[in-house]
Amino acid sequence: MSAPQLLIHSKDDNVGVVVVEGLGAGTDMLCVVTEDNSDLSMTATMAIPIGHKVALCDLSQGDTIIKYGADIGIAIKDIAKGEHVHVHNIKTKRW
Repeated sequence: MSAPQLLIHSKDDNVGVVVVEGLGAGTDMLCVVTEDNSDLSMTATMAIPIGHKVALCDLSQGDTIIKYGADIGIAIKDIAKGEHVHVHNIKTKRW
């Protein structure tokens, strides 16, 4: 197995975290679920910086964002599978 480009912490997550520099649009990513060491493939639809999130499925405005098996916020607009997920399209529910 080659080194993954994306880590997913829990099977319940709907976002994963980029773990390589220079992930470009169109990259076919090896994604590893750390909870059980399973893997899957998906394509990044845009350039995404290391440490940032990628949508694992299509998300609609108002959907809860799940990372580490926990609610980390809400989508403030629709986000397509493979897109960059960050402060431009999600926000915390705390305020």
